[in-house]
Amino acid sequence: MADKDLRINEQIRVREVRLITDEGEQQGIMPTIQALEMAKAQALDLVEVAPQASPPVCKILDYGKFKFENEKKVREAKKRQKLLKLKEIRMQPKIDDHDLDFKSKHVKEFLAEGNKVKVTIRFRGRELAHTELGLDVLNDVLKRIEGDYVMDKPPAMEGRFMSMVVSPKTRK
Repeated sequence: MADKDLRINEQIRVREVRLITDEGEQQGIMPTIQALEMAKAQALDLVEVAPQASPPVCKILDYGKFKFENEKKVREAKKRQKLLKLKEIRMQPKIDDHDLDFKSKHVKEFLAEGNKVKVTIRFRGRELAHTELGLDVLNDVLKRIEGDYVMDKPPAMEGRFMSMVVSPKTRK
């Protein structure tokens, strides 16, 4: 037991600490050794909660319970976090009106679910010479989804593909 106390005392680099009890009461500034003895008398741990303060702030508490509560808060924060997904709709420049309605309806549904949507037009063969047809199709899609979106990336050519990215409007 004396060896353990000696090792604890060797690790102490701060002479004084501001102590807070497990109930949250301020005990004031006291020597570190005295704060350790108070914690040991209550069968609890002395934890440094604000090392940047002068003198450092320490609290008497059950460290295992403290760690568990912090991990629990982190898990809850992760649960509440919404992951944003990117959905993709592919078309060709010579798409029919009915098919365009159908695809536009899917874009609306994805936006309503809170997902980003990448609308892509694929050009094959000689279609690549008439990219303005693809731009017309993308503008037609934007008209059909009726302003329920924010344009993240305007229509642009990427090799044989022309694409744009839209995301849902944020609700206040």
